[in-house]
Amino acid sequence: MITGKFGRYIIKSEIGRGGMATVYHAIDPNFERDVAIKVLPKMFLHDAQFRTRFEREGKMIARLEHPAIVPVYDVGEEDGQPYIVMRYMSGGSLNERLEKGRLSISETAQIISRLAPALDAAHARNIIHRDIKPGNVLFDQYGNAFLSDFGIARLASEGSTSTLTGQAILGTPSYMSPEQVQSGKVLDGRSDIYALGVLIYQMLTGDTPYKSDTPAKVMMMHVLEPVPSVLAAKADLPPGCEAVIARAMAKEPDDRFSNTSELSAVLDGVARGDPRLALGQPPELIGRGLDKAPIAASKATIALPGQTAAQPVAQAGAAPLKTARRSYLLPLVIAAGVVFVIVLAGTAGLAWMG
Repeated sequence: MITGKFGRYIIKSEIGRGGMATVYHAIDPNFERDVAIKVLPKMFLHDAQFRTRFEREGKMIARLEHPAIVPVYDVGEEDGQPYIVMRYMSGGSLNERLEKGRLSISETAQIISRLAPALDAAHARNIIHRDIKPGNVLFDQYGNAFLSDFGIARLASEGSTSTLTGQAILGTPSYMSPEQVQSGKVLDGRSDIYALGVLIYQMLTGDTPYKSDTPAKVMMMHVLEPVPSVLAAKADLPPGCEAVIARAMAKEPDDRFSNTSELSAVLDGVARGDPRLALGQPPELIGRGLDKAPIAASKATIALPGQTAAQPVAQAGAAPLKTARRSYLLPLVIAAGVVFVIVLAGTAGLAWMG
């Protein structure tokens, strides 16, 4: 732990630590303002991949420059330790808010509407966050939500194997998309849409959709288990929440929302009580044109009360819906999952993010 001064910065306290960095609350005496300093611990200095990923994070955030992404003020190195100086978010994290209880549908929609454009901006530059979770959603003193921690973000153009993390699977098991779990799968922004669906489920219920006694089992549940019914967890929620989460968390990326702003628009419609969403069948939208868009069949398999997630909801005149789980792939997926868990247990290079 760093105490006292770090470069020109005066360390006040440790905010938290994850799989590859420690974050401190500090004072920048040059500007007399509070800042957050993310430091690569000395134990990782010998690892070229950790250093490269860390240094790349600062450049990646500076490149995005979005109002809902925690801004970078400075980057540097002190006594051989790379660091990133960011805006200090005095409002705490979404994780801290959830410790006090679940959020209302209106609060959830408001937070997602703030984060969605930031993710779309990242995806437009082929940047995938890969670690969306409550601890990486921070709030300023005014209550505005910000997306943070691009430490394991990657470029979609790098393909499935050319990454800064080598062959290790990085992410937080409770929020990882099926394709993120399965080695060799090509990732794009729809992986973040899946994680956002998990986050919405957690904000509305106070818990994550999949739970087990080991991280590996949780990861395989994302691949094999149906999307849990949010209405079964909390019956007082608007019925439209069911379809929003089912589509965002569809097993197949093609069955999810096309972008995070579309997801946000439908969730906002549910929060406002749009009558077209009362039966849990969200319209397909472009951007935020919910009030002008025609009703169309959702591309995802929708789990409504009394149905399983593998039962499609039909709409008069609509083409047959795709099922979110491909039955002919299931034996292969199960076999791959068994091999994966065995390899996972003995792989020293596996990294979990805190």
